This record gives sequence, structure tokens and C-alpha cells, in this order.
Amino acid sequence: MARASMALQVPSLNVCARKRCRLFWVSLVVLLLASSTRVAFSDSKYLVGLGSYDITGPAADVNMMGYAMLEQTTSGVHFRLRARSFIVAEPGKNRVVFVNLDACMASQIVTIKVLERLKARYGELYTEKNVAISGIHTHAGPAGYLQYVVYIVTSLGFVRQSFDALVDGIEQSIIQAHENLRPGSIYVNTGEVIDAGINRSPSAYLNNPTEERSKYKYDVDKEMTLIKFVDDEWGPIGSFNWFATHGTSMSNTNSLISGDNKGAAARFMEDWFEQNSGASSESVQSAAEGIPRRVSSIIPDVHSRHREHELLELAASFGSAPGKPATKILSVAQRVRSALRKADKPSFVSAFCQSNCGDVSPNVLGAFCKDTGLPCDFNHSTCGGKNELCVARGPGYPDEFESTRVIGERQFRRAVELFNNATEELTGQIDYRHTYLDFSQLEVMVPKQGGGGTEAVKTCPAAMGFAFAAGTIDGSGAFDFKQGDDKGNAFWKIVGGMLKAPNEEQIACQQPKPILLDTGEMTLPYQWAPSVLPIQILRVGQLVILSVPGEFTTMAGRRLRDAVKQVLTSGKNEKLHVVIAGLTNTYSQYITTFEEYEIQRYEGASTLYGPHTLSAYIQEFQKLAGALVRDQTVEPGPQPPDMLSKQISMLTPVLMDTTPLGTNFGDCSTDVPMNATYKRGSMVSVVFWSACPRNDLMTEGTFALVEILQGTDTWIPAYDDDDFCLRFIWSRPAKLSSRSHATIEWRIPQSATPGVYRIRHFGAAKALLGSVRHFTGSSSAFVVA
Repeated sequence: MARASMALQVPSLNVCARKRCRLFWVSLVVLLLASSTRVAFSDSKYLVGLGSYDITGPAADVNMMGYAMLEQTTSGVHFRLRARSFIVAEPGKNRVVFVNLDACMASQIVTIKVLERLKARYGELYTEKNVAISGIHTHAGPAGYLQYVVYIVTSLGFVRQSFDALVDGIEQSIIQAHENLRPGSIYVNTGEVIDAGINRSPSAYLNNPTEERSKYKYDVDKEMTLIKFVDDEWGPIGSFNWFATHGTSMSNTNSLISGDNKGAAARFMEDWFEQNSGASSESVQSAAEGIPRRVSSIIPDVHSRHREHELLELAASFGSAPGKPATKILSVAQRVRSALRKADKPSFVSAFCQSNCGDVSPNVLGAFCKDTGLPCDFNHSTCGGKNELCVARGPGYPDEFESTRVIGERQFRRAVELFNNATEELTGQIDYRHTYLDFSQLEVMVPKQGGGGTEAVKTCPAAMGFAFAAGTIDGSGAFDFKQGDDKGNAFWKIVGGMLKAPNEEQIACQQPKPILLDTGEMTLPYQWAPSVLPIQILRVGQLVILSVPGEFTTMAGRRLRDAVKQVLTSGKNEKLHVVIAGLTNTYSQYITTFEEYEIQRYEGASTLYGPHTLSAYIQEFQKLAGALVRDQTVEPGPQPPDMLSKQISMLTPVLMDTTPLGTNFGDCSTDVPMNATYKRGSMVSVVFWSACPRNDLMTEGTFALVEILQGTDTWIPAYDDDDFCLRFIWSRPAKLSSRSHATIEWRIPQSATPGVYRIRHFGAAKALLGSVRHFTGSSSAFVVA
């Protein structure tokens, strides 16, 4: 635009000869283009690019990652999961990549394979040094994508579909971000989110020194740090933020794939921006009513002039469409968000990233006993000595979907405020440091007990304590385990010892943790737990991201941030925004403070490498920060293993799908009532004859679709299974049955446009000989008044 206007201002030179005139114009155009290019890069010191891609894994039969409940397997989609990436580069200099996953955590083998693909495509441009892959910690995504045994026991081993969906999606999101790199600016803002998390282990937190606790107003971190990406030409193109709260709004009885509260917040913010161009508090309020407005921004309210009986007459002309063959591309083409995206402009990407969430629960009403309704025991989170009866309540209790919406909305609303008011621009160099460390035998210098200098101690091979099996108030364990157990019992020690009995050195090293599973020394059929872990620092101007491979508790995170900040500022009054990116690049469970470890609640029992784990992290991150300040290289450290070839899977494959005689895949089994009219806020439910969702993940497509009638014969996509208000629920009448149903439930948003609607299902059926055929079917039409 600037070039065009400059060209128009150049006067016509009628006095010059034709050849000289032509030469003049060519020279002038070259100068203008060169000048314009220089201006573009001088206005912005950074190139920025964002990307997003579907990583929704198998929606049937696969164990969910997080609660480690064998019976909790996927059976549908609440809303889809995505990988969201940003790349920031200094032209001709350094660049960094950050990927946020709607997944429980990052995985070492996933990271390894993504980096291999990036190397094949881009050479040494993107490596383990400058690429960070982080999980939001939803407990409602498919499991089976980690390589260590302890994390894939309940998923019956490795699940290739889960793994492939992640690797493919991460790679595609980074490719998008790379191809979208353009001159732009980044702004940062911070603010408190007051009501989205409570400390779920307050008795452990209270064991931290009184003078340390007195420095903080809350026993959890309330601060959200947000960065806003602005393209020089297009304006705002996305935002990423870091805030600590667990992805456990959805309980351990849920079976629908879901991004939980952080995934929901990302959905809300992306829709809010696309529909409202990032404007006004009114649009924020419309999102708070359940889902950001969409349909009215796609099509006009063509039915507002009709009376209800005329709409019913129109709806009556559209009965349920029998199931028929389809193509996968049809499902992809019908996605609602593709109708929103402007082809000549990058789509808006918003990520709600995880931080030091180790002891932070989103179930903010607190923990209560299921049998009495009274608060649980403070120290052990039990009810009459039983951990199974102690359950935390979210703000939408007893509706976990409502709790997810509310906690997501609270993060979303604060993010919008920070986004709209972000004025501090990131400036300065881009840099990074990365190393691998063997945490099973790391020497650490710590203050001597009682003062008087320092002493050398060591971390330990990984081990899990008795309180690990007790679970938390977000999801309890079983049997007679309880949190705060620093003794254990003889029976379970014998059971754990049958797998691997810890030696005296390991018992002493892990004290006061009583060892239930000596995972760090268990190697059959291959490694049970990691020993080599990555740590990483990414810096973009005054923003510093600490990539940690686990879940730091609130106080552990505070200590790490403060220690790194002290090194980076070297005592200067330099304003830095230091954030912790939790569950990044791989996973190694929890990191508590030394004092919290002594209490041996769930988080302490899950701090794998012993009481000095946090001190080891602080020591090694300070080394990385020092190398960053002094512009020194660091040793790469020991490489983590690639055990993909060793993985074992016991998940039963899909053999075939069938329907009753005379019935097609996609036929309605239970249709909407004839002449049905629904009010906003009510639920519409339709059941179709379906097939196993593992036959095709419908990546970047949809299993479920709500369409609205435009005019008298054109159906327009309105909502799909990437929407919070629409649920795709898959079921079979018996465990080994080849028949199955898809129930699609639509909770009509208050913002839905009145009109004629229908519900549509997409799927893929497997024949006995292994071929897969796609199909679709639709319900009868109905009226939303």
C-alpha cells in the first residue's frame, strides 16, 4: 500500500526522451522497492510467524493420559486438540520456536522425532537448542505417546495413532509458523487471574519457611504473562500466555477428548478475535455466555422475518438423509473455522500455556467428602481414612463441563484484557541455551544444615513414593494409600519389591520418601523412567522462558524464577519477564521444594530424583543463564535414548464395522422429533449408526456438524466438533461388538441465530478385508426459535 501511494505521487515527465524516460522509471522503481524493503525491516526488529494444527488422537478405546485410570478410555470428542506454534527471528540471526500442545505433557520420543523431521526439512535452522514443545496438561487426551514404561502401563503400551497425531501436528504447526514469518512486533503484559486455581497441598506448602511465605500474598501464583504478536501489515495475529493451573477440570470419569480449561480458553479467544477483530468488552461478554458468537458472523439472519410456523413448514421439507458414501475431504471442507479464515491473512492463533502448576487445582470450591459433604482431612486428603472419598469441586459442580467452561472463561477474559492493553514492546536480542543432564546422579552444592557453608549432595535414580498411589483431590488413587505417608507399609513394599527392590543406597538417597516403585532402576522390557532430561532457556528481548520437563510446585517455581532472574540481571535494575513453561520437551513428573518433599504428599512422592531435585534444577539453570549472559556455549550433555523400536502395544486393532441388515452407516438411529422446535440453551440429541473413530481421526475435519439453512436449499456449516457446545459421543452395545453408535449432542448457545438447522455425522467404516470407506448422514431439520 505504501509503495503504491509513493508511486502515485511521482509526477509525469513529458520532457524526457522515451528511452531516457524508461530508464528513469526503472531506476526509480528499483529505488522505491529497496527503500520500502529497508523501511519494513527497520520498523520491526523481529520476524514473527504463528501456526496451528489438529493433533486430536484416537477417539475410541484408548486410555486417557493423566489420571492413570485403566478404565478411562476415549469414546468421543468434547472439542478438538491442537498444536499451536510461534517462531520469532532476528533477520539473519537467531530464532526460537515455542509449541504449545493440547496434550497432557511433552514426550521425549515425540520431541526427538519432530526434531528429526525439522532437520530433514530445514537443516540446522531448528534444533533441540531453540525448539521448545510444551503440554497444557489436559487429562482428557489420548495416552500411549511417551516412551518410558511407567507412563504407558494403563494405555496397554505404546499407541502409534496417538504418537503420529502429535508428531504430524507439531511438524505442520511449525511449518505454518515458518511460512508465515513476516516483519512484526511483540508486546508483553501481566495481570492476576484471581479465581482459577487453589493450592491442593496446602499442608506441604505451609512447611516452607515462614519468612519465604510472607513475601507472597497467595499460596499459588496468580500472575498471567501474555505476549501479543502484531504483524506490520495485518495487525494482531495471535497471543500466547503462561498461567499455572492444572488441566483437571474434567474428571477421571470423563471419556471425551478435551483440551480442558486451557484448551477451552484458547477456543474462546480465537473465536472472539476472528468474529470481533479483537474489539470491545461486549464481545467478551458474548463469549462468557457460553461460546463466542459465530453463526451470525457467517450468514445473515435470513429467518428473522419468518414466523415460527413458516420455519416449521420449511423444516418439514427436510427429513433425515440416509447414510451415503463420502470422502474425507468433505469432512475437512465442512469445518466451520475454514469459513471464518481469510485466505489472504494469517489466522489468529491463541495459546494458553502451562506453568508451575504442580500443586494448583482448578477445582476452586475445595475438597469435600462424597459420603458426608464435609471438608476432607487437611493433612492427608482422606475421608474416614479413605482417599477415594475425597474429591475436589470445580465452580460448576457437579457439572464438569461447566467447571471447564468457567475456569477456561476466567483465563480467557483476563487474557483479552491483557491483550487489549499490552503496550510494553519486546526489544533486544533473541538467544537460547540448552543442555541434557543425567538427573540420576547429579552432584549439587547446597547449604549445610544449620548454616556454615555448603556441602555436596547428589540426586537419586528415579523412584515413586507411596503417596503417589494415593492420587490427589483432583483424582484419587485406590486401596489404602494416602497422601502424607512417609512410612509406607510392609505389604505394598513386598508388592513393589517384586518388580525391583531398592537397595540401601537408594533408600537413603530418597529419604524421607518410602519407595513404592524403584522406577529409575527398572529396565525390563526397557527403561521405566527417564534419567536424562533437557533444560532450556529461550530469550526474546525482556521475555525469558524456562523450559522445564515436569510440574514445579508454586514455591519451587518461584525459587527457580528468582534464581535465574538474579543471574540474568546481575544485580541491575533490568525489567525481565521470566516465565516457567511446564511439562516441556519431555516429562519427569513433579518438582517440589526440599521442605515440601519432607511432607510426602502426592507431589513430593512424585518428585522422582530425591529431596535435592529442585536444588539441582536451580544450580543447572543458573549455569545456563550465566552462559547466556556471557555469550558462552554449553556442553550438549548425554543424549536421551530413542526407544521407539522397543515399544510394545497391546491395544486391540479394529477388525471390522457392521450395521444391522438394511441399515447404512450414517443412518439415523434416533432422530429429532417431527416438527421439533428448540429454544436457546436447550439440548438437541441425535443418534447415528456409526463406525469406530480409530478408522480415521478426521484430522482437520470433524465427526459432527450442525448446519443452518440459508434461503430454501443451501446448508451452511454453523458448529462442528471443535466447538465447546457440540459433543460427539461414540459407543458400542458390547465391548467386542462390531456395531456402534454416534450420539451428537448440541447445547444451543444463547447467541445462536434463529432458523432451520440439522445435525450431520461424518465417519469411516472398516470392512472385513481392511478397506476403509467414508460416509455421512444427517438428521431431520428442526427449528431454533
